[in-house]
Amino acid sequence: MIDLHMHSLLSDGDYLPCELIRRAEKAGYEIMGLTDHVDLFNVDQVVSQIAEACEVLNAHSKIKVIPGAEVTHVAPDLIKLVVERARRAGARLVVVHGETVAEPVQSGTNAAALECEIDILAHPGLITEEEAQLAAERNIHLEITSRKGHCLTNGHVAKMAGKTGAKLVLNTDSHSDADLFSEERWLATALGAGISRDRIENIKNNSRLLAQSKLR
Repeated sequence: MIDLHMHSLLSDGDYLPCELIRRAEKAGYEIMGLTDHVDLFNVDQVVSQIAEACEVLNAHSKIKVIPGAEVTHVAPDLIKLVVERARRAGARLVVVHGETVAEPVQSGTNAAALECEIDILAHPGLITEEEAQLAAERNIHLEITSRKGHCLTNGHVAKMAGKTGAKLVLNTDSHSDADLFSEERWLATALGAGISRDRIENIKNNSRLLAQSKLR
């Protein structure tokens, strides 16, 4: 399994990076993205720690870990700055915390994020068709998630992606081992979002291709 959105104690997860990675490996994960929450004030420290951890741990684990960051609750006009700093600090995978209906994310976040050099717009809530079209044009992946609250708009996100050709990925947004996927839960999340079985392999392939591009 591949999961490109996960959190450790470096932000609000339950485990140290070493333990989260080991638990994911034990659960059968092949590749994961370590994408702790960052903003303007912690991005340099957190991402550099993640990058260092991944370099060491990838030499000692079967699972491969991509150093990343989730730019979270940053004002729209500052997102580009934080994304650029995350990249410079070593983030190969950059996620932006989209306009989920479960949290008071500032309006305009989705649109601003899609103008930046990011890889995934996480749980983008009631994303507009125009925003989904921009994601398709810029090869930015939209996230289907199993995370409580954030998953409420999975069906809408899948619909907008279907209309525009935007690529989807399916992630857990894991904060603890209870959030980790099984194959059955992955499939149930996809089907529950109204994604047809013939599109499911495309989503898995999107995650694999994106992950492999970040591991080179």
